[in-house]
Amino acid sequence: MTRIAAAQLSLTVGDVPGNRRSGREAIANAAAAGVGLVVLPELSDTGYVFADRDEAVALADPGQTLEGWVEAAREFDVVVVGGYCDRAGDTLTNSAVVVDGTGVLARYDKVHLWGRESEVFTPGTTPPPVVDTGVGRVGVLVCYDLEFPEWVRLAADGGADVVAAPVNWPLADRPEGELPIEVVKAQAAAAYYGVHVVVADRCGDDRGTRWIGGACIVDRTGYLAARPSLDDAPALVTADLDLAAARDKRLGSRNHLVGDRRPDLYG
Repeated sequence: MTRIAAAQLSLTVGDVPGNRRSGREAIANAAAAGVGLVVLPELSDTGYVFADRDEAVALADPGQTLEGWVEAAREFDVVVVGGYCDRAGDTLTNSAVVVDGTGVLARYDKVHLWGRESEVFTPGTTPPPVVDTGVGRVGVLVCYDLEFPEWVRLAADGGADVVAAPVNWPLADRPEGELPIEVVKAQAAAAYYGVHVVVADRCGDDRGTRWIGGACIVDRTGYLAARPSLDDAPALVTADLDLAAARDKRLGSRNHLVGDRRPDLYG
């Protein structure tokens, strides 16, 4: 069994040093709890609600962010997945990486942009990466990507034991007593493809935008191994998972999540 953590952080747009400190503290706390893989939210270095693209360009300093995560991964002997604002020249991407103490193992640019993100970021053009780590095979995508079943399937087909999803889920009305639909979609994604799903969400307020507080961990069966708090408090959500179990796609003695597909009929 491997202990997994999703860090639910309260971040401040523009306070890059403070946001980095929050991420490092979450990594340290996760390691103290015996965690092997910790996931940080989307854009966890810069914050999310930019005034405009120019502000995002000014805040983006991916080199320092990634160096800090690699150093923390090395110090605490963990694997870290984190979302950050990447900049290459004048091009900005909403990105995520998988790192351990040796360096960056995989990098991904968010493909499915939400709302005004298209005014700031260039969408990615490559599938979700899957990388072997010391805890298992980790796939990574970002927020809205998780709501496209075909995209999650690519990570599952790539051999992912766990799909790590840094997110910023904005709070929206929902029927009383119901889970946020984003959580339900994460559960469905896990169940469809037999992969564990780890979601690291935001909490608090970001220039008037409030967040779900939906950090959660979903077992490969689709059931919640760690439920979201759904409040404004920072949290470290943890669960113990058998990551390698995700490689067995059998459903009883007669059915198979992958083998029963009929792509010849799907068009």
